[in-house]
Amino acid sequence: MSVKYGPNELLNTILSGSRDKSVRLWDVRSDQQIQVFNGHADQVFAVEYSPFVIKNSIGNSNVICSGSMDNTIRFWDIRSNKNELYMIKGLHRENYGIICLKFIVLKKKDNTKNVKYDLNLCYCSGKGSIFIWG
Repeated sequence: MSVKYGPNELLNTILSGSRDKSVRLWDVRSDQQIQVFNGHADQVFAVEYSPFVIKNSIGNSNVICSGSMDNTIRFWDIRSNKNELYMIKGLHRENYGIICLKFIVLKKKDNTKNVKYDLNLCYCSGKGSIFIWG
């Protein structure tokens, strides 16, 4: 239902979202699946490499996110054995799920300290509404 080619250090990877409710990470060079992320209750229409990096016991790890018809956005750590990091529920179930995701940088708010920019996640519902989280 959705694919994204990896940025920068994940350049040789492809992220996919599927009707079988899974998110998968693929290695382009070997044509092999690297990881499967399960947790959505419905088909996955949107996948995105996030700009977030987390520190864990095995070093730095990239974060991916996925949006589903189950009306959730889920964040996953690609190195920690398929662990879900966080989940956002869409505002209205009657909006027919999450069908696209995009991280955007907006102008810094005046009251934000020690931050050069504000990072927001935009998502679109199946009904056509657009939401900004951040």
